[in-house]
Amino acid sequence: MRGIRWLWGKWRSLAKAVDHWRMGVYRFFTEEPAEHDLADILQETATSPSALWTHFEALRRHLFRAAVVWVLATAASWFAAPRLLAFLAAPIGGITHLQAIEVTEPLRVFLRVMLLAGFAISLPYIYWELYLFVAPGLRPRARVYGLLALPLVLLFFVGGMAFAYYVMLPAALPFLLNFMGIPTVPRPASYIRFVTGLMFWVGVAFEFPLAVYLLAAIGWVKARYLTEHWRVAVVLIALLAAIITPTVDPVNMLLVMFPMLGLYGVSIFLARLAEG
Repeated sequence: MRGIRWLWGKWRSLAKAVDHWRMGVYRFFTEEPAEHDLADILQETATSPSALWTHFEALRRHLFRAAVVWVLATAASWFAAPRLLAFLAAPIGGITHLQAIEVTEPLRVFLRVMLLAGFAISLPYIYWELYLFVAPGLRPRARVYGLLALPLVLLFFVGGMAFAYYVMLPAALPFLLNFMGIPTVPRPASYIRFVTGLMFWVGVAFEFPLAVYLLAAIGWVKARYLTEHWRVAVVLIALLAAIITPTVDPVNMLLVMFPMLGLYGVSIFLARLAEG
């Protein structure tokens, strides 16, 4: 009988824990955030700076956990880094077409590839931590869509990196390596820095629609504003494409610009979705 009572007690404790978790999830997705006017928020912050410090402390905890996961993912990518390095060197003909001139150069290149791989692996969790930080200030509808956007974070980032690797690099490398007819034997450090930097920033640029969605859910961006100022957006996208593009020819610039224009259209749609 004692064993049965012990099992019954454990079962009741588990049932209470599950019910408590279920109610917490229900409140998380149904409770409306407190409405505060911006002037009231600024006045409260000025009179009681400690309230703002509480938010900074919460953000610090979220960023710390995200950084720990990034470090662990980077360490785990040690085993895949050689294959990733060979993959990144494929557009130039393989690792044998790179020539190192410093003793520590291959190690620095190896670590750089690990950092990029670790960031890509841990990106969904990084988004999750940021989502948990901003979710209390979002409307229930925005919280749901913000959670559903979790897999899209990795999809958009990997899509941006794939675009940089499969579309931009094949068009840019022949131009850069044979400019003015001067043959180039790139160093591993300069080549991998160039490739990983290009893939990273294009991947970040592909996250623009999700960033707009989050800002629209908070109320800082309006879909109507984005629609009315599309001409300004085209100019800014052209400038950004010129900065990201590794070459000076307009073809590569257009290769970056057209997808970003499409992403701007997706951003308008997501902003309207967030506004509900």
